[in-house]
Amino acid sequence: MTKTERLYCIRKIIAAGAVGSQEDLRRELAREGCKTTQATLSRDLKDLGASWVPGPEGGRYSLSPQSGAAALRPFMGSNVTDIAANETLILIRTLPGAAGTVAEYIDSQRLPEVLGTVAGDNTVLVIPSSIKLLPPLQRVLKEKLLA
Repeated sequence: MTKTERLYCIRKIIAAGAVGSQEDLRRELAREGCKTTQATLSRDLKDLGASWVPGPEGGRYSLSPQSGAAALRPFMGSNVTDIAANETLILIRTLPGAAGTVAEYIDSQRLPEVLGTVAGDNTVLVIPSSIKLLPPLQRVLKEKLLA
């Protein structure tokens, strides 16, 4: 599993529920097929901007939307191979296995021009909120993903 895939899994696990310790997170990652060391997991949590938040039933790890997006940003240019559009949709081609991460990054930007994304293994379909917004959205995506 690549670092990009591992970061994506960590974000997904933390977002799905209460993860109170790095050991809990490490076990959940192992269930997803990612065996990692505590040191690597600690660095990944730092890269993602994860914080441990105390609560009434103990603490849990939490991600802020901006910190996750910032952590994913460096992986965009190297994973995106092409951005194309027709009259209604934008198609983003990625390296194998990177489409989910690219879609997550786009979704985390909360762009008003984006209605939603659908990711496969190496392709992301971006659905604009309006056909009229497609050309400026394509420019914005090129700036954010290829720069």
